[in-house]
Amino acid sequence: MASTNIKIVVLETHDVKTLNVVDASQYSTVPPVVTNPTLLVTPPGFPVVSIPFKVNSYNILTSDVLKISVAGLSIPLPDGVYHLNYSIAPSIDYYDAISFMRVNKLQEKFDRVFMTLDMMECDKEVKTQAKVQLNTIYLLIQGAIAAANNCATIEANKLYDKASAMLNAMTHNNCGCSGNNFIVNFK
Repeated sequence: MASTNIKIVVLETHDVKTLNVVDASQYSTVPPVVTNPTLLVTPPGFPVVSIPFKVNSYNILTSDVLKISVAGLSIPLPDGVYHLNYSIAPSIDYYDAISFMRVNKLQEKFDRVFMTLDMMECDKEVKTQAKVQLNTIYLLIQGAIAAANNCATIEANKLYDKASAMLNAMTHNNCGCSGNNFIVNFK
């Protein structure tokens, strides 16, 4: 008889309103005999929520499920570090706990800026500088995700905030650059 190995995985939905948590566990019985599967979710800036968990299935979480909004109202989930803990009864020895950085809203903003890059009426230096800035922002986003995956929440939030500030500057200042960085560093 195989032993039980509890494992949850977060799959990308490419949707700011949903979070997909999948049960990737290996259970000692088929079908699994689980009496009280529970997922504890701590969204950034909100209290922990206990959610009944569907075994061997996808679990789509929305703002109303996470008690961020009222029942029936689905709003974008906050970006930031989420803490998840999946456990089954009767033994508390069977659990999996993970943390991850959600960046869907920031990625949506990045995508909007990226898509306008080729449509901007900028000279070559300014357009090249915008590409340099977008590459920097992308690296900051990836760094925030990596930091959160390694339990470095403070560093993850700093990197996220820096990427967000750079995207805001690019959004509010057209291409957000003068081209000087490109001229100084690449010519």
